[in-house]
Amino acid sequence: MAAFLARRLLYMVPTVFLISLVAFVIIQLPPGDYLTTLVAQYAAQGESLDQAQLDALNQRYGLDDPFYVQYWKWISGILFHLDFGQSFEWSRSVSSLLADRLPLTMALAGLTLLLTWIVAVPLGAYSAVRQYSIGDYLATTIGFLGLATPNFLLALVMLWVAFSTFGLSVGEANPVTFAIAILVLGTAGTAGLIRILRANLLDELRKPYVVAARAQGLPEGRLLVRYPLRVAMNPFFSTIGWLLPSLVGGEVIVATVMNLNTVGPLLLGALRSQDMYLAGSIILILGVLTVVGTLISDIALAWLDPRVRLRYR
Repeated sequence: MAAFLARRLLYMVPTVFLISLVAFVIIQLPPGDYLTTLVAQYAAQGESLDQAQLDALNQRYGLDDPFYVQYWKWISGILFHLDFGQSFEWSRSVSSLLADRLPLTMALAGLTLLLTWIVAVPLGAYSAVRQYSIGDYLATTIGFLGLATPNFLLALVMLWVAFSTFGLSVGEANPVTFAIAILVLGTAGTAGLIRILRANLLDELRKPYVVAARAQGLPEGRLLVRYPLRVAMNPFFSTIGWLLPSLVGGEVIVATVMNLNTVGPLLLGALRSQDMYLAGSIILILGVLTVVGTLISDIALAWLDPRVRLRYR
């Protein structure tokens, strides 16, 4: 395992570098740049920018520099000074913008993940152990509804219910909208994991080692927790790699609908205005979360499943 972890840590460095490079390239693929968007916004308001102002902004932001110069300026600032650059749209440092948005985003992601696991594990296990019971049909129905209902639609419905039924304030970011956002984001993830755990656990319960353990008189509860449930939990840990960034970046529409000051709407605005340093920094953070999440999932799987540990001896 030590050699495995060392290899994975070495692989992380070029992976993160490639993610940053590809993200920077993709952001610059659309025609024009931030000044093009700015000129269009002024034109829509019946105003204009003269050439002297455009030249001054070009020089200030270095938009006339070659691509590799812009990329090196950005990535070297991050590596040597933890400076993510300056946001064109906000006229603030990217670091300060992320410092304002990341705490709420990480709290939302962490609580959503906790809710997802707390609900999905017992419901998935019950649905498998009590196959074709009323509870199984109920959990299956909830799962399908959760997967089929768009998050933004569920958010709008819950906001309307909170306002019309309970008279709660939902027009701005507050604890009510934050709690609703956790429920909305956790619904789809919970529904999917219930279905996965149910299918895996049903498969494990039919295997010969479970039949042998029952024949030896092992109590059903102990048997379930000690053997088949541990194996069926593998998908929970193996999906941490993509679950972390999806929770941080996947709440764009929900956060926009609910007016939450998280990273998602900030990324959407940066992509629309071609604010390359802000968008590139957020995408880089999502990439790092993916790589780190994958490493955490590998370690968790090795702890959970002895077969994984034996593979790397």
